[in-house]
Amino acid sequence: MSSETPAWLLTAQEVLRKTPLGPRAEHRGRVEEIGDGVAMISGLRDVGLDEVLRFQGGQIGFAQVLDSDLIGCVLLDAATDVEAGDAVYGSGEIVEVPVGEALLGRVVDPLGRPLDDKGAIETNQRLPIERPAPSIIERDLVSEPVQTGIVAVDTLFALGRGQRELIVGDHSTGKTTLAIDALIAQRNSDMICIYVAVGQKTSSVRRAIDALKTHGDFARCIVLVAGSASAPGLQWIAPYAGMTMAEYFRDKGQHAMIVIDDLSKHAATHREIALLTRQSPGREAYPGDVFYIHARLLERAAKLSKAFGGGSLTALPIAETDSGNLSAYIPTNLISITDGQIVLDATLFHQGQKPAVDVGLSVSRVGGKTQAPGLRAAAGTLRLDYAQFLELEVFTRFGGMPEGRVRDQLKRGERIRALLRQPQHTPFRLADEIALMLALQEGIFDTLSMAAMATFCAALPTTLDREAAGVVQSITATGEMDVDARTSLLATMTRLATHPSDVEPAT
Repeated sequence: MSSETPAWLLTAQEVLRKTPLGPRAEHRGRVEEIGDGVAMISGLRDVGLDEVLRFQGGQIGFAQVLDSDLIGCVLLDAATDVEAGDAVYGSGEIVEVPVGEALLGRVVDPLGRPLDDKGAIETNQRLPIERPAPSIIERDLVSEPVQTGIVAVDTLFALGRGQRELIVGDHSTGKTTLAIDALIAQRNSDMICIYVAVGQKTSSVRRAIDALKTHGDFARCIVLVAGSASAPGLQWIAPYAGMTMAEYFRDKGQHAMIVIDDLSKHAATHREIALLTRQSPGREAYPGDVFYIHARLLERAAKLSKAFGGGSLTALPIAETDSGNLSAYIPTNLISITDGQIVLDATLFHQGQKPAVDVGLSVSRVGGKTQAPGLRAAAGTLRLDYAQFLELEVFTRFGGMPEGRVRDQLKRGERIRALLRQPQHTPFRLADEIALMLALQEGIFDTLSMAAMATFCAALPTTLDREAAGVVQSITATGEMDVDARTSLLATMTRLATHPSDVEPAT
């Protein structure tokens, strides 16, 4: 037999490689209908799903639906200059975005184009927005803590690197603020922060960017914006593009955190596109794959094993409920996908309890395994004590004046509630949270008024830096609290409670 393989045994790709370059067939189609950012195209029979299509006017889109006679294409640019009859060309490519350190400190759109007037972004690498999630063999246990700086979260619902924790609540209950505060707290860590705005108002995005610049380390942040005025296609790909940008750092052995604000609007955009491309509607008019589009997105958040670099990607998706209805379609889907949820309650928010975390409905399924050992020891039975206080408060609301042990429990519960109340954009360090929990546990706060407690908490970081700097450094480095550190913290807290005039305001 000849060593030369017969041409009829070659695969199609091998034949193409052996065929000299010459005239090639051009994949060209025609726009049949255009409207609301979706074009129906005929004549492109060889186009693949999610393939990038180029219009004669320079606009681009991607193939979302492949029917026998028409292709549903979602545009990634304004459709004002696209008309029926225009030519459309297949590219053989899929949607990719630039990745790398050059994106840090920048505001970009889902295609990686700058929105901050700081010039072009020069990167050497581009990756597809759709990438497979790490396999089970590539993953490691979620065991390293994520310090959000939010007392209600770190003490009651500890998060770990590689976890997916849903933030859910009604409109205007502080969901974005809580997520931004978690990003701001990473100014003291090694985590890269990515904030993805999907369908948000320009004013809301501007406030988030200003908060990150003023209070956080914006040089280690990426802000990806697909606002409410952006093309539906850009809003649809935004979470996937942000995840790809974050995965670049995870795959390098670094740690990243991504906030997606929010997936309710993303699901509404998917429903809009699906109905325009004539897909069959299902429950609440969503197409049948609405669960899958979010599952394949959030599964990409993971903690990698040491053999694969040991990096991590933590996801904090946001979802909106209507009148606290957690059993609605999209919140239910996301709760079943994620590793827990932080539920924000509108009633608590309007009562001034901010962040308005509902401790009864919130949960972290990873649990205390990721909590810093020092904080776990200091917090003790905090969640149980607070739950008992809430029950007692309801029972004593219509009764007489409680006495003895019940009165002491109510007094302690009021202090717990005051500690869980925290101003926005002022995250605490781990040492600060441990000190607060110790003071609560030892009854140091029992003699302070609520107003004095607020002043006490505000001045705490400055006071610890002045009087217990060595303890703060030790706790920050190890996450643990030894006997000497506990003694030093208690002495500082006791003195401040005994001499409130010595409390200096935070700078």
